[in-house]
Amino acid sequence: MTPRVQVLDHLVLTVADIGATIAFYRDVIGMEPVRFQPADGSDRFALRFGVQKINLHQRGAEFDPNAAHPAPGAADLCFLSDQPVSDWQRHFADCGIEVEEGPVPRTGATGPILSIYIRDPDGNLIEIANRA
Repeated sequence: MTPRVQVLDHLVLTVADIGATIAFYRDVIGMEPVRFQPADGSDRFALRFGVQKINLHQRGAEFDPNAAHPAPGAADLCFLSDQPVSDWQRHFADCGIEVEEGPVPRTGATGPILSIYIRDPDGNLIEIANRA
């Protein structure tokens, strides 16, 4: 039998400016910034939400091992929310964040979703969605 994974624990974003990334995901998306020290004793930063986190790597100072071609702006991420996308649209407008597309129907991992799209400071495509 082939082994199977169950859930995503974390992913890594390579970013141009960790401070700007933390501010955006904290203030605009509502994630919790976390500073942690792995076994090597270095200071690292992450963004926590639910039971997942996004580890942040500074461009040019990525921690090993890392992606073959780490680069800011190369990600396309979808986050599910219980708040209606209309609430998110108002929040983004209040934050001065342009909605690039949506609301539009899409297909998520478990079925239909309704999505809106914005960009983070590095140009990563960020999708906020509700299960439809």
